[in-house]
Amino acid sequence: MIHKLSVGTLFVLLTACSMSFAQTVTLDYYFNHETRTQDGIAQRFHYLWEDKSNTGFSIWGDIFKQAGANLNSLDAAPTVANLKGTAVYIIVDPDTKKENPQPNYISSQNADQIAEWVKAGGVLVLMANDSANVELPHFNILAARFGMHFNNDMQNHVIDDAHFADGAVMMVNNPIFKTVKKAFLKDVCSIELKGKAQPAFKAANGAVIAAVAKYGKGTVFAVGDPWLYNEYVNGRLPAGFDNDNAARDLAKWLLAQAGTKKMNSK
Repeated sequence: MIHKLSVGTLFVLLTACSMSFAQTVTLDYYFNHETRTQDGIAQRFHYLWEDKSNTGFSIWGDIFKQAGANLNSLDAAPTVANLKGTAVYIIVDPDTKKENPQPNYISSQNADQIAEWVKAGGVLVLMANDSANVELPHFNILAARFGMHFNNDMQNHVIDDAHFADGAVMMVNNPIFKTVKKAFLKDVCSIELKGKAQPAFKAANGAVIAAVAKYGKGTVFAVGDPWLYNEYVNGRLPAGFDNDNAARDLAKWLLAQAGTKKMNSK
């Protein structure tokens, strides 16, 4: 006997099926764990999904969700076990002691766990900063696993909002950023590459400031700045800069590299 399904029942089934294959994008809250005191209470801030101010990643998070992904955060040291089900894992601006009196530095053991996860098919995003605002020595323990090294320098130095042009990066016909012609990246560190690591884009002077590498079944994307946080994708940049398009292009590309990993169950 053939049973007919109602439109409502069919919709529920299709939605459940779609959700079971949704990709999870996990943002590190362990190596980056900055706090500030407001009204006498210590609060987390800087590069958080839920932060809708200029310092947050809420806009990029919404872009991932619009692409069908689920958002997650990881407050613990990453392991193969707690990254299970994560398609894309993003580490942004690991703390210095200036930002956190007891920072969680990236160790060789952390790097081993993350590398094993990438090798099995994970997609890793490493976002550094200029050397005055990020802890590079331990971050480079992880980057080195993939033929990358964040340099102790500063590219694209921008003095103030009257000098946006100093942060311009041209990206015409870039295979990752297909809808971007000009992006803005301010005070970026360069990246030295070895082995199979390749440039993703360069500063005007030729310095590599973003790179990609294949590692086993996985992929690594590294960039010398957390450039896609709210302040630079919320329409504040002058006309002609395409950071909003860059955020969409990178999200789409990362999810494509990850394939159809199932979401992480909480």
